[in-house]
Amino acid sequence: MPEAGFGDAFAQNAGAEMIAILAATQRPIALPCIQETAPKPAWKTKPSWLLVAEEDRMINPQTQYFMAGRMGAKVRAHAVDHTPLVTAPEPVVDVILEAAAATTSKKQHERNQS
Repeated sequence: MPEAGFGDAFAQNAGAEMIAILAATQRPIALPCIQETAPKPAWKTKPSWLLVAEEDRMINPQTQYFMAGRMGAKVRAHAVDHTPLVTAPEPVVDVILEAAAATTSKKQHERNQS
């Protein structure tokens, strides 16, 4: 992505220093990555969570909601950009902890039923 518009399009909530780091370390997408046939997606058989980035300028939030619905994911939406792990890690951590707690308690329940 051209450096001139990178910050505004990709990480508008990041500071100038972080935008410079992200822009400098970005890599072009490798064509084989999007041509590779994927195995059966885990979301078809496992519980899923999705953080909808409501301020995402790279993937429209409506598209994110569509993907979450298709996956049957538990949705958590926040006013974050495309890079919430960098610009707003708290909601990311919250979703990960929620997923971990839910799947851990489910596994413990299944063990207790055995």
